[in-house]
Amino acid sequence: MSLVGKKFPNITVDAISFMGDNLRINILDEAVKNNKKVLLFWYPKDFTFVCPTELHAFQAALEEFEVRNTTVIGASCDTNEVHFAWLNTAKNNGGIEGVTYPLLADTTRNLSSALGILDIEAGEYNEDTDTVLLEGSNVTFRATYLIDETGKIFHESVNDMPLGRNVQEYLRLIDAYTHVQTKGEVCPANWEKGKEAMNADRNSTASYLSNH
Repeated sequence: MSLVGKKFPNITVDAISFMGDNLRINILDEAVKNNKKVLLFWYPKDFTFVCPTELHAFQAALEEFEVRNTTVIGASCDTNEVHFAWLNTAKNNGGIEGVTYPLLADTTRNLSSALGILDIEAGEYNEDTDTVLLEGSNVTFRATYLIDETGKIFHESVNDMPLGRNVQEYLRLIDAYTHVQTKGEVCPANWEKGKEAMNADRNSTASYLSNH
């Protein structure tokens, strides 16, 4: 079930800063109390292959997000200790040294379960232990959430494990949403900042389509 248009879950999670400080972060508070948009992206595991490319890509665009009043936060189900070890591993050795945004450590899987993004499902019933065996890796897919200043989710997407994200698309989505917030216009397909938008009526749509 999609969470778009709903408030982000009010769940506080352990996290770590790149300096090694243990934190407690509530994404809803990060948005509402700081009057900021939040980009929260989940990745499967530390010390893997596609994941460091994504974390470095978000870091490279961090200033662009900050200009857009947007906080970037990464997340996985790894512990703070594993996060910190990865943060101190050189980029040329598969590490994420140089990443400066915080990383959630959802070891309890409370938040990722609430979001429904864990790679896990019920398997066979075991009569001996009276339990249902679970299947899957119990780590998250590559899920991404954009949350506005009121705590409302205005975008969500989930990629399968092998598929890395396009960071520029999230900048475009934030620009589009901000345009809607400030101008009251809607943004057509492939809209980018500085391009023509539309009013939400048939005449505006007809005019736009006839000119493009």
